[in-house]
Amino acid sequence: MLSHYIKLFLRFALSVSFLSAVADRLGWWPAAISVWGNWENFVAYTQVINPWLPNALVSPAAILATAAEVIFPICLLLGFKTELIARFSGILLLLFALAMTFSTGIKGAFDYSVFTASAAAFALSTIKEKYLEVDAFLKK
Repeated sequence: MLSHYIKLFLRFALSVSFLSAVADRLGWWPAAISVWGNWENFVAYTQVINPWLPNALVSPAAILATAAEVIFPICLLLGFKTELIARFSGILLLLFALAMTFSTGIKGAFDYSVFTASAAAFALSTIKEKYLEVDAFLKK
């Protein structure tokens, strides 16, 4: 039974973290606590952590990352394909952590707990019990 609560907590924590980051880049958090504060700053940061990416692909990459960071948490909150979406989330977070590490240094990835979030997503992908999930109801 404990694994059900752990799974629920991991789903919630990852989802809220993703959605908070999206809210920040859309300017929905107050400026005093914001990291990016607006879309333009987020796109500029996307360029910083992906210096090898051609300028024409920076904005599409920012849009793609943001779309994933909206779709993944919605699926996790609903419990839809949790193991698969958690794996995708872990990959996305690991890519983000590695991009941060190789472009700006490892301290930022550690300070923002990106490796930890990636590990949490991968851990979530290994919990097989179905509890409060769309998948469990679809199989009935």
